[in-house]
Amino acid sequence: MTMTGLHHVALTVTDFDVSIPWYEAVFDIRYRMEAPHEGGVGKLLADEGWNLIIVLHVHESSPRDGFDERRTGLDHVGISTPSRAALDAFSEHLVTVGGVRKVPVADRPLTQSPIAETPYGDILVFRDPDNIQLEAFAPPGT
Repeated sequence: MTMTGLHHVALTVTDFDVSIPWYEAVFDIRYRMEAPHEGGVGKLLADEGWNLIIVLHVHESSPRDGFDERRTGLDHVGISTPSRAALDAFSEHLVTVGGVRKVPVADRPLTQSPIAETPYGDILVFRDPDNIQLEAFAPPGT
């Protein structure tokens, strides 16, 4: 099998009316189409070139509790930025358009931790309205 990259990320959320505008604003993507499935529906959001695709799902049988990375399944989603300057700008973008507060530890919905410098890159941990952990990375030494 030849792979060309990651096609999309699909996340289960509790409320489309809250999550769709948040993901659109934070990632500069737009709602494109509905993708019904057994027991629920997905809403596909993508950028103009369909390079970044995030599908938000609501399942009829899902409990309406928040995300917890300690349960089996998704731990977090990591995205790339080209540089530390871009990562710093994204941190401010989260505050301005995403309503994400800066806190010492991002452990609640709509929070972000300080950028951590590690040997494999600089990392910004942040959370969406359902507490799903997302991370933005800048390559080391940029």
